[in-house]
Amino acid sequence: MSGGGANAPDPAEYQLRLFIAGTSPRSQRTIENLRRICREHLADRHSLVIVDIYQQPELAEAAQVVAAPTLLKLTPEPLRRIVGDLSDEARVLRGLGVYPLPRGDDGSSI
Repeated sequence: MSGGGANAPDPAEYQLRLFIAGTSPRSQRTIENLRRICREHLADRHSLVIVDIYQQPELAEAAQVVAAPTLLKLTPEPLRRIVGDLSDEARVLRGLGVYPLPRGDDGSSI
């Protein structure tokens, strides 16, 4: 019998593409926020491609990205777009369809 359930972690591989605009402080903050979220919640089950829309505008156009920063979750489906600096971790996790395990008072997983 498998140990699934509502709080079971999703083993899916997340393919993410982050569109940024140059090396501005906002772009750097967005990259740092996303890397932290991936490290804490998607460790060893994600791939991340960062696209600078100034360097590769054709990729932004092909993905219909009209604002930066924009995060695309390509897999698992459905495709999702999250716009902004990704500082609201709960919003980003909801957008990705990732629901973290409850944590104890000491910060450890229950």
